[in-house]
Amino acid sequence: MNRTWKPVTAGILDIIAGAAGLILGFGFMIGGAIVGFITQMPMWLNTLIPVISIPLIILGLIDISGGICALVRKVWGLALAGSITTLITSPVIGIIALVLTAISKKEFS
Repeated sequence: MNRTWKPVTAGILDIIAGAAGLILGFGFMIGGAIVGFITQMPMWLNTLIPVISIPLIILGLIDISGGICALVRKVWGLALAGSITTLITSPVIGIIALVLTAISKKEFS
């Protein structure tokens, strides 16, 4: 089996997008808690912050786990799922990662 650079590149892109999703998700959560503590935030805004941040954190974790699978060339399905969720967190990086993961399916065990 010929080992190419494609899954490694897709894995690195997935991990970068996942880290960005985690940072944004935790940033929204912490920032919302600080602003809610300092000021009297409306209840609808206090409810909206977890609705935005929790999916970002979950998508970031899937991105990172899919990126790790792509790096080690194991579990192609999870690597593909990580690339698909990267489309949501970072569309440009996600398209590149998805194409690279899809065309390198034969390299996974």
